Amino acid sequence: MRKVVLTMSVSLDGYMEGPGRDIGWHVVGEELLRHFNAWLGQAGAFLEGRVTYQLMADYWPTADRDPAAPATVAEFARIWRDMPKIVYSRTLTSAGWNTTIAREVIPEEIMRLKAQPGGDLVVGGADLAAAFLRHDLIDEIRIYVHPIVLGQGKPLFQPSDARLPLRLEETCTFSGGVVLLRYAREPRTI
Repeated sequence: MRKVVLTMSVSLDGYMEGPGRDIGWHVVGEELLRHFNAWLGQAGAFLEGRVTYQLMADYWPTADRDPAAPATVAEFARIWRDMPKIVYSRTLTSAGWNTTIAREVIPEEIMRLKAQPGGDLVVGGADLAAAFLRHDLIDEIRIYVHPIVLGQGKPLFQPSDARLPLRLEETCTFSGGVVLLRYAREPRTI
């Protein structure tokens, strides 16, 4: 069965974006982009909130057309564009690049997606993460901690009654000081 994997970059103080939706502080060097390409290239689908989808759609669909783009950027552009995507939005009326629009997170639909063959389902976006946590749908969390304290912005984890016991599965430090913390969910108890 496929896993639902929450994947986000955050500042050291837990913000996924700075004021004004600023993500210019992300440290994404060649080593980290190779890592993303290797892992996300094997994913089964990207499940994105509207804001995350629009940020990605503003750059990645055509990033490989720039002749000066490094090979890793061109590769990720193809991965993102070709990957099946579900964008969760109550306001979008259309989306391109192999994208389906869903209005809300329906646990039974996510369980059907998990049961299909293929790679893991990658969740991106703070509001979407909160919905998945509320419905107890997260199997793994991959947090990429960037070496910056923002002091304000949008936190990845919103206040919630959700409790998710985790165990550390992997850490990895990338050039530029980004640290991957990969946690698996502890087995569910009935």
